[in-house]
Amino acid sequence: MAKYIELNELFNKLDLVKGICFDSREVAEGFLFVAQTGTLVDGHKFIPMAIEQGAKFIVCENIPQEDYDVTFIKVEDSSKALGIIASKYYDNPSSKLKIIGITGTNGKTTTVTLLHRLFMNLGFKTGLVSTIVNKINNLEVKATHTTPDAISLNKLFLEMVEAGCEFVFMEVSSHSIVQHRIEGVEFYGGIFSNITHDHLDFHKTFSEYIKAKKQFFDFLPKTSFALTNIDDKNGDIMLQNTKAKKYSYSLQTLADFHAIILENSFEGILLNIDGIELWTRLVGKFNAYNILAIYSTAILCGIKKEEALRGISELESAEGRFDCVTISSGAKAIIDYAHTPDALLNVINTINTIREGLGKLITVVGCGGDRDRTKRPIMAKIAAENSDNVILTSDNPRTEDPEEIIRQMQEGLDIITQKKTFTITNRHDAIKLACQIAQKEDIILVAGKGHEKYQEINGVRHHFDDKEETLKY
Repeated sequence: MAKYIELNELFNKLDLVKGICFDSREVAEGFLFVAQTGTLVDGHKFIPMAIEQGAKFIVCENIPQEDYDVTFIKVEDSSKALGIIASKYYDNPSSKLKIIGITGTNGKTTTVTLLHRLFMNLGFKTGLVSTIVNKINNLEVKATHTTPDAISLNKLFLEMVEAGCEFVFMEVSSHSIVQHRIEGVEFYGGIFSNITHDHLDFHKTFSEYIKAKKQFFDFLPKTSFALTNIDDKNGDIMLQNTKAKKYSYSLQTLADFHAIILENSFEGILLNIDGIELWTRLVGKFNAYNILAIYSTAILCGIKKEEALRGISELESAEGRFDCVTISSGAKAIIDYAHTPDALLNVINTINTIREGLGKLITVVGCGGDRDRTKRPIMAKIAAENSDNVILTSDNPRTEDPEEIIRQMQEGLDIITQKKTFTITNRHDAIKLACQIAQKEDIILVAGKGHEKYQEINGVRHHFDDKEETLKY
């Protein structure tokens, strides 16, 4: 005979739960199974399987008509409930940490990675949740998504608490916000970097994408801080409805935290931050914004100004972010994760500003399959209009025909830009050609994959490393 209880009643019975999951294949005796209504699969279909494998508690939006000997908890939104349950099940670990989340289109990985390094170097036990890797102090934990699912995330937070972490720096993707993966997480602070064209395959419209990012700040508590880049035209919009204490950073206008670029070269940038000069090995205007976000966050977390600036001056870029190497011809090659139109334009503009007309810029770029198709011609247009030569190639084609992806990219080219553009489907051969035609003063930009060590083709990930490929030549 089935039993029916409210979600609040479940919290008093969590000591009876042997484990929680949303994948019926992982259910064991005494587990709680959450049936989520996903975009592709409805978890309610797997309730019978979960019960057969031993589930004793079922959280769902629609209770089955069959009578099962389990306890049902009916909720309006299973995904939202999962986040709250996961947090309660692992004893609210986020409340015992100072978690700072960063959301935005570009700069998330660099910012959280360098914040983690900075705070570790300053002597704090610190956690990291990023696209590249998750870390508990210096212990690496493999990352599978920009933001893990609610169960994995809270389990990770508990491990961070047990390891004595005080601060956690975390990327917050728009997908995770909409899918309630951060539901139940208590944030100490939130950062907005920027918002540009991306993920419209998921959000459908740019306004929906903005709305998703804004939700993160809408739900920050009044005890937290909200830091925004007000040079971005949506920077103020993000904080309109937040209860958190508001702060801003800027390179272009008055703000709580302000910086000026004094020098910019391939060796680094010289900044004046709040009246103090700072040399950093990071390169480009986009990294000036990242540095300013890092500095502002450190101050808001109680770090002294001089201590923060000294620590920042010792930082090096995150893997696959404007990663500069020299090839045998003497040309410089830059490996960068830029996979959105704005990120690609930022990197190319940075290179063109620094090189000051010396040599050619040869850009190797592709677009991922099964992702936002509208940005493909835009990416090609940006690369071709701002480079001397362009090689269009594969990125992660996934289940799409890589030649069709390239054809869609070519739609962004006109008669003039077509003449300086090559198309080579094989990414290995594309990088090889770029290195072969590059002369001593030239710059090669290999964009799109950055830190990734694979190329995904028809569901299979093959080893592929842009930096490794470039250094072969």
